[in-house]
Amino acid sequence: MSRGPRRELDVLVRRIDPDVPLPSYAHPGDAGADLRTTEACELAPGERAVLPTGVSIALPEGYAAFVHPRSGLAARCGVALVNAPGTVDAGYRGEIKVIVVNLDPRESVRFERFDRIAQLVVQQVEKVRFRQVAELPDSARAEGGFGSTGGHAAVDGGGGTSGQAAEGGATGGNRYASVVSDREGQ
Repeated sequence: MSRGPRRELDVLVRRIDPDVPLPSYAHPGDAGADLRTTEACELAPGERAVLPTGVSIALPEGYAAFVHPRSGLAARCGVALVNAPGTVDAGYRGEIKVIVVNLDPRESVRFERFDRIAQLVVQQVEKVRFRQVAELPDSARAEGGFGSTGGHAAVDGGGGTSGQAAEGGATGGNRYASVVSDREGQ
């Protein structure tokens, strides 16, 4: 079954800095629109900063925007977002700001005015009603989390004491010896 093109969602944008480019998509099919900083900033290794983007938005009810890191900045410069993804709720009307951190152990990173620093992904979100129950229904995954699916030598038992901990060894009351034993996350 072939679908026609999706209708674009109108999102109102206010420029706080009159010269900042509006969020825009670099390529057709991109999920994230580029956000730029309005201030120059230099971050030494390990430093973080809150960078303004010069824009605020009004999302329709039932939507949220999520501020994601840019993979190129992460790969080339070690730049990450402290609270990735940052959440912009439909009712928020203030300036979108991005909390960046320089994770490179040796090199400083410099941002110039209007550098692209993050990407904004707008998504429809569900409003849910939480209902307390005594027991949850069964599932295939059950309570397995934080690396329970394997795929990493430390989790799969392929390396030293971390593997023993992943198998529930002496140091593995929670099945992990340290944060290092599972680099894949959940």
